Amino acid sequence: MIKNTGLILALDTKDPVQAEQWAKIADATGQMIKIGMEYTYACGFDEVCRLAQGRKIFLDLKLHDIPNTVASAIASLAPVKPAMLTVHALGGQDMIRAARRSVDEHFPSDSKPILLAVTILTSMNQENLGSIGISVSPLEQVLLLGKMALAAGADGLVCSPHEVAYLREQLGDDVVLVVPGIRMADAAADDQQRVTTPIQAHQAGASWIVVGRPITRAENPAGMAKQIIHELQG
Repeated sequence: MIKNTGLILALDTKDPVQAEQWAKIADATGQMIKIGMEYTYACGFDEVCRLAQGRKIFLDLKLHDIPNTVASAIASLAPVKPAMLTVHALGGQDMIRAARRSVDEHFPSDSKPILLAVTILTSMNQENLGSIGISVSPLEQVLLLGKMALAAGADGLVCSPHEVAYLREQLGDDVVLVVPGIRMADAAADDQQRVTTPIQAHQAGASWIVVGRPITRAENPAGMAKQIIHELQG
């Protein structure tokens, strides 16, 4: 089990005012915030840069295109100064190598973002995989994509909590494993098929967990964030 699991607060909103309010919760507890496609596309790059100023950012845009396009996109993200950014492992080894080169070329050596490969989305189950022609289990596909991505230069993976223990065993303690699909024990899974609780993800070996709705929809969001941090440290 990883000794320390970090909390990332997902700012899943189109509203800059709401995003700033949620970001201040993370500021108060020293946590990273996740900015994804919803906020970036709705509010624009300048607003992303503003929100990111002075904060640790997980920029989760899941880049997936031809290698040159992904490399150019990553170069364009330098003003955000993300601590982490994501590409899709399904983009293949050449795309991930191009992403790695772009990170190394366009970010200072002391502040390079952690390059994460997204394996299988947490909304995907066995039936969903079969519908796109993938016959192996989600676990097998995640390991296959994960090994390929790491060999091509990724620093870590984004994966379901149900794969963390297996990936930690297979890939070792140095690989960064970031886990979305986190819900509290009494909450609904919403639109994610493969979910678990913060403490279960920690015990399974997650480096970081990404939590959105359980915090942002709570009656006391700041209190919920502190509760999760306490659980992770306990």
